[in-house]
Amino acid sequence: MSEDFGQMLDESFKTIHTGEIVEGTVIDVKPDEIILNIGYKSEGIISKNEYSNDASIDLTEVVKVDDKMEAKVLKLNDGDGQVVLTYKRLAQDRGNKRLEEAFNNEEVLKGKVVRVLDGGLSVVVEDARVFIPASLVSDSFEKDLTKYMDQEIEFVITEFNPRRRRIIGDRKVLVKAENEEKRKELFERISVGDIVEGTVKNITDFGCFIDLGGVDGLLHISEMSWGHVDSPKSVFKIGETVRVIIKEINGSKIALSRKFDDENPWKGAVEKYAIGNTVTGKVARMTDFGAFIELEPGIDALLHVSQISKEHINKPSDVLKKGDEITAKIVDFDEGNKKISLSVKALLPDDEGDGDGEASGDDAQSEEAAGDGDAAE
Repeated sequence: MSEDFGQMLDESFKTIHTGEIVEGTVIDVKPDEIILNIGYKSEGIISKNEYSNDASIDLTEVVKVDDKMEAKVLKLNDGDGQVVLTYKRLAQDRGNKRLEEAFNNEEVLKGKVVRVLDGGLSVVVEDARVFIPASLVSDSFEKDLTKYMDQEIEFVITEFNPRRRRIIGDRKVLVKAENEEKRKELFERISVGDIVEGTVKNITDFGCFIDLGGVDGLLHISEMSWGHVDSPKSVFKIGETVRVIIKEINGSKIALSRKFDDENPWKGAVEKYAIGNTVTGKVARMTDFGAFIELEPGIDALLHVSQISKEHINKPSDVLKKGDEITAKIVDFDEGNKKISLSVKALLPDDEGDGDGEASGDDAQSEEAAGDGDAAE
């Protein structure tokens, strides 16, 4: 009688097979194990390793008693009479089907970056993994990919071969298309003279490249300030937001400037630096024929070698050095060419009786024009 009852009980349970997908109800959860009632004569077991690739996960935090779950049968008997199930592999199978559909339809997918590798990014979409090579992450080389960790990014599948574990994603093609659209919109929006905001993207010895929103503009070192700039790196930092003027648009190239008109030091200079005024400045740079004195950022004046002293001087560096403070008299002001000539000698006692007198503005300015491009000593 008991044997007949056991046989009847066994027959009351459904039949399952390895590889089959079954649905069950959670009857117990431990930190590293889930127990399911799957309507079979034995209970189903999902270990932590078969639930997720995350070794730090606590199953009691993600699954509760009475939850409904689907799982795939790995073994009908684990040796203790229990059915071994996998949730992870079922999810991966379904994720792979999703990726295959996206690959065939050229669909844009969104996934979370779960690992940053030497050669690229590992992204998860519905528990299936996609590898995005470093060369396909962006439209420009990125040395450090760690900024993408835990980020949701969009991409397309360019290769789908799960048997060889080659599921390759491409984000670069989307970035290029997005930037091209931004470029088109930007060029339709901006004009020469506009003041816009951008982000410092790259810094070189000759200037900075400013991202204006999908398009880079060049801020040359000569356009960074009305004053002299020794090095762009001393003024700007990568990632910094800056206001710039659209100076020139030449095809796809944009030249920028930070010489704002309301900050132009030459405004009002005709009164401030009128001939005969006494001024004080610092030696900014020197040539063999004279020293250039910075009166204020953006305004340099020439102190000709003949106007440094009553005594003969071969070259300015014999008596001056960069940074020296100089008080001198303005002997020439050329507003059109933005040139000022100075004389220290004109302030010295008994100057009127000296044969040299004050410097000729024409002579001083002509020598300045000839030597203004020389390197500062």
